[in-house]
This record gives sequence, structure tokens and C-alpha cells, in this order.
Amino acid sequence: MTYILVAEDDPHIQLLIQRKLELAGYKVQSTPDGDIALRMAIENPPRLLLLDVMLPGQNGLEICRQVKEQFGSQAPKVIIVSARGQQDDVEAGDAVGADDYLIKPFQPRDLLERVEAVLGRR
Repeated sequence: MTYILVAEDDPHIQLLIQRKLELAGYKVQSTPDGDIALRMAIENPPRLLLLDVMLPGQNGLEICRQVKEQFGSQAPKVIIVSARGQQDDVEAGDAVGADDYLIKPFQPRDLLERVEAVLGRR
């Protein structure tokens, strides 16, 4: 079963993401804290990280940068999920190695399509 780690501090969005992915057959762990997410990603690397940009502790962009640097070519895929949707924000995600950038609000169907595309299942 494919393991996905979600770092999202809005409990409603976190629950929505977790339920949608679990119903699609993924194993999901979630945390609202950036520092905890980074530790979880290093200790038990997921296949995919879904990272909000604005998190307590380390932000999603910094987590992405550190994970990509630590694991190199074996790094998990990363989708940034953020309400910050200006071109500069998307470019900041690209600069740290994010594989995709999903702007909130989003439809759960769109989230699942992005996840499957990044994981090569579409």
C-alpha cells in the first residue's frame, strides 16, 4: 500500500485530504506541524508528501527542500497544497523541487488526480 504523509494545519482540510486518499486505497499519516512532518518524512519516508506552505514550525517549502536534498534521486514526490497561488508562489515551489503545486480551494477529485499523476498511476 502506498504511504502518503500529509502536513496540513487546517483540521478540516487535513481530514478531507486524509479521507479522500484513504478511500482511494492509500495509507495516510497526517500532522499539523512542520517540524514533526520533517521528522516523520526522514524516519519513515513516504512515497508522497502533501505539504501546506504555512505550517507551525518549518514551512512546507523548507520541508520540501530538505527532503529533496537529503534523499536525492530517491526523494519522495512532493505536492505543495497552498492558498498562496500567485506565480511567485508556484515558482518558489518549483525552486525547492516540488513535483506539483495545488492551489486551495480545490475539489477532492482534483487532489486525487494530481496525486495519481505524480505517482505515475494515470
